Amino acid sequence: MSSSRAALLRRLIAHRRRSIVSVSDGIGSVQRQLIRHHYSNPHHGYSNPIPDLAGARAFTSLSTPWPCRPPAPFASLSPSSFFSSLLGRGAEAEVLDMDAGTVRCAANYAPLTPLSFIERAAAVYGDRAAVVYGEARRRTWREVRERCVRVAAALAARFGVARGDVVAVLSPNVPAMYELHFAVPMAGAILCTLNTRHDAAMVSALLKHSAAKVLFVESGLLEVGRAALNNLAGDQTSATALPVLITISHDGGCINSAYNDYESLITEAPLGFDIRWPLNELDPIALNYTSGTTARPKGVIYSHRGAYLNTIATALTYNITVTPTYLWTVPMFHANGWNLSWGIAMQGGTNVFLRHFTAKVVFDKISQHKVTHMGGAPTVLNMIVNAPSGDRKPLPVIVHIMTGGAARPPNILSGMEELGFIVYQMYGLTETTGPATINTWMPEWDTLPTEERSRLTLPTDWGETPCAFVKLKTNVDATEIEIINYCRDKLPHYMAPKAVVFADLPKTSTGKTQKFILRQKARAMGSLVKT
Repeated sequence: MSSSRAALLRRLIAHRRRSIVSVSDGIGSVQRQLIRHHYSNPHHGYSNPIPDLAGARAFTSLSTPWPCRPPAPFASLSPSSFFSSLLGRGAEAEVLDMDAGTVRCAANYAPLTPLSFIERAAAVYGDRAAVVYGEARRRTWREVRERCVRVAAALAARFGVARGDVVAVLSPNVPAMYELHFAVPMAGAILCTLNTRHDAAMVSALLKHSAAKVLFVESGLLEVGRAALNNLAGDQTSATALPVLITISHDGGCINSAYNDYESLITEAPLGFDIRWPLNELDPIALNYTSGTTARPKGVIYSHRGAYLNTIATALTYNITVTPTYLWTVPMFHANGWNLSWGIAMQGGTNVFLRHFTAKVVFDKISQHKVTHMGGAPTVLNMIVNAPSGDRKPLPVIVHIMTGGAARPPNILSGMEELGFIVYQMYGLTETTGPATINTWMPEWDTLPTEERSRLTLPTDWGETPCAFVKLKTNVDATEIEIINYCRDKLPHYMAPKAVVFADLPKTSTGKTQKFILRQKARAMGSLVKT
């Protein structure tokens, strides 16, 4: 911008600090709003990753006469054309601060979204392996991105999926489940990944609550999916239409059935689909349901912005550098795989998928693919540490493993370290976009005893003492003191229970203990007197 233009703009701004912005919607109508309350859509008028700024017709005009005659170079310009020329002809703009003369437009702003991760992966890491599944299936990032766009095109053209529609998935960790994390939001829709451990009754309840328009079901769970739809069809209180059922073959082929098929969807998808980028970074990208351990499952909405930022935070915290190899032992239905369904794309990594796994399979895949990162609940760590010697293999590289939920016992920590793993203890909730908190490790802690290092990974605001609820096996007897002493022998003393309650354990429909009921019972017992 020339000095004379800049000076003139400053004079205009000083004269009218609360001018009105008129924005054309590209059709001819004009909306007039106060500048400080106007929010425009930076993606309006284009849908490709690189915006066509010339195609968006938006003009910003000052609503008052010129405060003085413009200098000679601009004497022939109207106020509207002058201000548009400063922004760039055709650029849609939001004036952020009239005092400073700052604007927001497509040239300097776009909504944050994880969709940008796969676009970059296809451009930067296009020929690198993105997907590994079984012995034969490997796809590059360029291929995966193309498949995602074609699925989005099929959802939009064939099934009428529109912005804001919910698309549900009931599937283990197979490549299609991963691709849908990008394909569904590419169609402008909201991804809802369902817990594969749910029964048909719970699946139908969540389908009803989410009002899903489409349901993808992996072939091994097809009976549960069918039963859920039958339950939904017989529900007289449901006013929503049944979702369209699309099957996913576990081996990547086509299923000979009466249902729509995932691979056929890709093959028959129309070409030339424009990705539906979010209109606003607060638009929803995913709908996740909690597992129901503290109450009935709750629906949690993730925004494009939240998913983008938490993905970056997870990658930084978990030390995921460029081109990692990630072994999928965390279910993707759990908080979108702890954000790494998007995070591995962000770093151009390789996803190694397992439909089911054992300790032997984990060691085999780490050895075969030189896995650098993986994740899992403490039960996964326990399975690895206690694997028979015949199932183990030396690790070809250091493996970073992220774990969450319950704190790991010291013997598990030391066992994982002896095998060559680096363990990251994280805490989070589905309601907080997955892992949200970590005890940042300090180098000076490396020389501490194992039990002390394990204690340092626990929250610093821990204010409660453990209370054990025990359901004894049939024909088995035990006393409170016996259980407490056993725990003190096997666990750090701070982790051993101070009280024991013998009772049946309340369970959810999927067999998980309802901890909220146990907490209520513990509160009713009152506080223990310190000794």
